[in-house]
Amino acid sequence: MRRALIPLLAFCLGLVGLTGAAVFAFMPDRAPVGVPGVGGPFTLVDQNGRTVTERDFAGAPHLVFFGFTHCPDVCPTTLQQVSDVLAALGPKAERMRVAFVTVDPERDDPASLKTYLSSFDPRITGLTGSPEQIVATEKAYRAYARKVPGKDGDYTMEHTAIVYVMDAQNRFLGALDLSRPAEETAAQLSKKI
Repeated sequence: MRRALIPLLAFCLGLVGLTGAAVFAFMPDRAPVGVPGVGGPFTLVDQNGRTVTERDFAGAPHLVFFGFTHCPDVCPTTLQQVSDVLAALGPKAERMRVAFVTVDPERDDPASLKTYLSSFDPRITGLTGSPEQIVATEKAYRAYARKVPGKDGDYTMEHTAIVYVMDAQNRFLGALDLSRPAEETAAQLSKKI
């Protein structure tokens, strides 16, 4: 009798373990495996001088891009591509917004951001702040920026050139692929949002 109980007990323990593993694997509120902690709280100032936080972007999918107004090529090209993607999204982009966070708060005050962004889609909001606020925002998004001295006391900025796709709860969904035509990028983005 005792010999019969040992296999039965082993079977029952295995069944309990398998049930526990199945429940754990199919729990609906688990965070996706491998999703990096990108994004987070910030307090900055927009091109109109208004205080803006990450909560102002919650409620709808949005894009975040780090750059600066004195950027010779990458930033204006990326902002134009983003503007084209928003246009290609059509009605699906009505509530969508874009945060253009400066990595050069020394030169990019609200007025210079407003002038610079007037050439792009009006859903793009320029954000600036103190150097400490900008560094904190860069860290939250795992972005990189570094001042590079130039000639005659001038400088440029090296920086991350990723366009972050964020969902309505400010969670990172991935990077926007701007290597394709705007219509293709918009179609891919519409699947994420």
